[in-house]
Amino acid sequence: MVAHSSEFENIVVREEEQDELETLARKACPLEVKGGPTDKHGKISILIQVFISRASVDSSSLHSDAQYISQSLGRIMRALFEICLRRGWSEMTSLLLEYCKAVDRKIWPHLHPLRQFDRDISPEILWKLEERNVDLDRLYEMEENDIGALIRFSHQGRLVKQYVGYFPHVNLSASVSPITRTVLKVDLLITPEFVWKDRHHGMSQRWLIIVEDSENDTIYHSELFTLTKKMARGTPTKMSFNIPIFEPHPPQYYIRAVSDSWLHAESIFTVSFHNLTLPQTQITHTELLDLKPLPLSALGNKAYEDLYRFTHFNPIQTQAFHVLYHTETNVLLGAPTGSGKTISAELAMLHLFNTQPDMKVVYIAPLKAIVRERMNDWRHRLVTQLGKKMVEMTGDFTPDMVALLSADIIISTPEKWDGISRSWHSRSYVMKVGLMILDEIHLLGADRGPILEVIVSRMRYISSQTERSIRFVGLSTALANARDLADWLGVRDDGLFNFKPSVRPVPLEVHIQGYPGKFYCPRMNSMNKPAYAAICTHSPDKPVLIFVSSRRQTRLTALDLIQLAASDEKPTQFLSMADNSLDMILSQVTDSNLRHTLQFGIGLHHAGLNDRDRSLVEELFSNNKIQVLVCTSTLAWGVNLPAHLVIIKGTEYYDGKTKRYVDYVITDILQMMGRAGRPQYDQHGKAVILVHEPKKSFYKKFLYEPFPVESNLREHLHDHINAEIVSSTIGNKEEAIIYLTWTYLYRRLVVNPSYYGLEDTETYTLNAYLSRLVETTLEDLEDSGCIKVDDHSVQSLILGKIASQYYLSYLTVSMFGSNIGPNTSLEAFVHILSAAAEFDELPVRHNEDTLNRTLCKKVPYSVDQHHLDDPHVKANLLFQAHFSRAELPISDYITDLKSILDQ
Repeated sequence: MVAHSSEFENIVVREEEQDELETLARKACPLEVKGGPTDKHGKISILIQVFISRASVDSSSLHSDAQYISQSLGRIMRALFEICLRRGWSEMTSLLLEYCKAVDRKIWPHLHPLRQFDRDISPEILWKLEERNVDLDRLYEMEENDIGALIRFSHQGRLVKQYVGYFPHVNLSASVSPITRTVLKVDLLITPEFVWKDRHHGMSQRWLIIVEDSENDTIYHSELFTLTKKMARGTPTKMSFNIPIFEPHPPQYYIRAVSDSWLHAESIFTVSFHNLTLPQTQITHTELLDLKPLPLSALGNKAYEDLYRFTHFNPIQTQAFHVLYHTETNVLLGAPTGSGKTISAELAMLHLFNTQPDMKVVYIAPLKAIVRERMNDWRHRLVTQLGKKMVEMTGDFTPDMVALLSADIIISTPEKWDGISRSWHSRSYVMKVGLMILDEIHLLGADRGPILEVIVSRMRYISSQTERSIRFVGLSTALANARDLADWLGVRDDGLFNFKPSVRPVPLEVHIQGYPGKFYCPRMNSMNKPAYAAICTHSPDKPVLIFVSSRRQTRLTALDLIQLAASDEKPTQFLSMADNSLDMILSQVTDSNLRHTLQFGIGLHHAGLNDRDRSLVEELFSNNKIQVLVCTSTLAWGVNLPAHLVIIKGTEYYDGKTKRYVDYVITDILQMMGRAGRPQYDQHGKAVILVHEPKKSFYKKFLYEPFPVESNLREHLHDHINAEIVSSTIGNKEEAIIYLTWTYLYRRLVVNPSYYGLEDTETYTLNAYLSRLVETTLEDLEDSGCIKVDDHSVQSLILGKIASQYYLSYLTVSMFGSNIGPNTSLEAFVHILSAAAEFDELPVRHNEDTLNRTLCKKVPYSVDQHHLDDPHVKANLLFQAHFSRAELPISDYITDLKSILDQ
């Protein structure tokens, strides 16, 4: 097939070459030559095999033909391999990758793997190994002397053993958790097990990770994984991805890691479906009734009516109105973004102001940006118009006791409320909560979900202890398992509203486009022109939001759009204001990139901008002075700036912790899409999602089939159990198990046992699982010096009390306790402080290790030069720069410093 490539059309068969070709076919071609040396394609086939066999060619015409073929060969082989990989043919993909590497290395796949070290190991030894048919696995297990005896070169056994250790090998282990009946989540651990030598391995090694079903010869997932020299020495790398599963189940899937450049370097892990219990499908949607929209006068209170600018409630608000405004029932409202859920929550608040004006409303939002948005909105309406008192609790603001006691509305992030409600016995304002609103409650399954889970469980527990009922109102996007969440929140059937994703007040039209590009940056680049085309097609004169993954991408995307508009001879098509007012605005802008892009009607929005620039851009965009806003994904949650068209440019972001690109969670993408369509102005909204080609079918399937929300509490239980021991809620192991029965985790264990590693849902299995979970958690806390466990009771120690009061991880206080002594120097203190587990998540972006190297020279104490891309080393440098008042290299470092000082 390769011989028939159009690249080789010009090669001709010459009479004088026949003899030599026949000799070469006999001596240098292990594979059969179709058509023989007299045929054009036969000649090409011989020359390809001669190239791989490293045989020499005598005649000059053959030599130049061989040179010509060898230049294109690698490229053609890789193209064939890519085609098979994209089509998902597992056997052909493996075969072609094998031959791609054979061409690159000029070694046949049937030869011994150690031939790839042929510069260092003599041909005699390699022949002996091939003759004795000794594979790598056997060499791994043999001793040096035995290898020497086997190859009859006693002194060379050591050399062979040494190079077996250099041969790239990774160990795979995986755990599989079912998410729905058709989707499995795979957590893969990759552990390198070889000695890294720069001479053989360079700076990095690429591995192809493939999940295949060999029975159906199908690849269900493939991705490239780059193993760097540093990763090869450090801890195992974890990867997570989703794969489909079909009924009837195949007996197993294989996960393979195949080196992109080393022949025979591959590892395999078998995923057996023998004991896999799939969760039951139970999506219950509420039908949207055809009701007449309620007018504002239904509130029956002139002051309340004046809070709103519209005349009638929308269909979703109308359907839930009676339950929210006239009853005490707990409510779970699942509806798509942009369907007015916040106003629904306000109805429950107004009901509380009517019936129990002395009780407090607590509004919990998982992101600081949402808290800020709510503060700005309610400050204008509820505070000024109704005279209510409101306080904000985030990392930036911690109100005093008096403010909290007199506040009617407390707006908080989960962490802050968790910290405050831990010692609820002694805090009267925690017991005066009458209504708790939980916004974006589907984020229960995200990183910070465990905290959300704990505060709801705690507030329900407080309510049962004080016999004063707390009303819960949960708001979320459409849910797959609304019933479980409702049970946990104490919501009865009449309070459960779970509408389909399609019932938006403004209908949404979604276009998903796939782009090939193996590497992230070039692929993002290739999306700029389609993004510009989408603006011209779908929204030539209405507002457009473009979501990208990083601050750098906001800049690059905006510059490309400016260039594309200029080449269309419409450079200022996105700008709608006069020159003099533009100049006045530009003079107020501090960020130079923003100043440049605003001249063309394109705004930038990311966390690196200062507050003034940010609010200026928001104002310009919402007043239609600029048409396009390029922003990072966090804007989707924080600022309510809807647009007619939303473009999501790429669905991955760079995760500094794992040093690779990972996918956004589906909820983030739904949230971004939800910003399309402005209820007041548009008949419909449009969303264009530009994705990596292999993921296109995944997004088509799951954008409208919601994922169930699972609990993440199991991995984060230690700190919460410790806090409950300190507050005397838990005094022994039995009470710890009772505490767990209040959690959402307990509800999900029964529904999706395999996800949490349970064999079945028998009562005995469940009890044993909970006991084991409690025991291991208590043992870890005891080892870290936070608690003391006796036969019948559990008591908190001073370290545990400090951890709970200052909201620290048990690992952090344990590390502080064992490293700080009476003679600890200031330098050691800075090292210990920056090693805290709280800084694990500090982002270290691309190439920031070079910035850290420069920063090292400006600070008094030295840091570990070998780990400049480690979050803790970066935290150390930022602390030192802060204390020394040294200048920080870029604006990102200023926001990073702010985030570590918040801690």
